[in-house]
Amino acid sequence: MTTSETCFSKAQDLVTRCVAGETIIVPVGSGVGDLSSIYTLNEVSTVIWEMIDGATKVGRIIETVCNAYDVSPGEAEKDTLQFLDTLEQAGLIHRCGEQGS
Repeated sequence: MTTSETCFSKAQDLVTRCVAGETIIVPVGSGVGDLSSIYTLNEVSTVIWEMIDGATKVGRIIETVCNAYDVSPGEAEKDTLQFLDTLEQAGLIHRCGEQGS
């Protein structure tokens, strides 16, 4: 369960680039032709991605999203937690203290 005190770190085997205002993440271990392994992030997702540093707690990320965008604290929390869960399930991030941290 992700709480406001949880922090995440990025997986080591990723290439990340910003192209035309979107962040693109490609796991290095995937096959070259495997387009299902390429992830494209929008502006809000990019803000969250950039804050994943192995030290910043989820609560701080939610607060930043809430302050930067016209969204309620509840909506910011729900959407941020859902996005972090998606990244974790895809193996792009790990909870601090777990593999890849």
